[in-house]
Amino acid sequence: MGCCSGRCTLIVLCTFQLVTALERQVFDFLGYQWAPILATFTHIVMVILGLFGTIQYRPRYIVLYAVWAAIWVTWNIFIICFYLEVGGLSKDSELLTFNLSRHRSWWREHGPGCQREEPVAGFQPSGGQALVPGVSCVLEHSYVEALHSALQILVALVAFVYACYVVSVFTEEEDSFDFIGGFDPFPLYHVTEKPSSLLFKQAYLPA
Repeated sequence: MGCCSGRCTLIVLCTFQLVTALERQVFDFLGYQWAPILATFTHIVMVILGLFGTIQYRPRYIVLYAVWAAIWVTWNIFIICFYLEVGGLSKDSELLTFNLSRHRSWWREHGPGCQREEPVAGFQPSGGQALVPGVSCVLEHSYVEALHSALQILVALVAFVYACYVVSVFTEEEDSFDFIGGFDPFPLYHVTEKPSSLLFKQAYLPA
């Protein structure tokens, strides 16, 4: 396949997904968002498998990556609903932290244009965990998180389409190669095999 083929495009998409996933993982760690951390880590592993399968012509890895892409889209739709409080979800719940900490999204205090407001003396939560959101933010943290997920959905959908296309191309190439005898050992065996009648005649030739 040429340089501008679907394979090359899928490699570029996987690379872009790795970069955006690593960026998102950093901010999830800063906000102690344990559920997104686990999901993003799994996503990174699956993207690496998809990238490996695309480079090494391994359709099975690409199929696994395509299945994960569909799951990843579903997960990011849930994240958007969570931060936009759709369907009874609350962005102030501790669902994403597994109730292990009282942290929220890192963007809650450090969003674009946010000015951090220090908690009042005597009301500092235990463990030094800052819970006071930033003020005068240009963009609320819920919209920042939703935009992150929307970008992931867009890239994953495009990558899913290209993954299906690349798998179909790889499968067609394997079928055509097998059709012309690429995997059939019979021609080689047929050429090197000597007829049994010839061997019998050679054994009884007079001295």
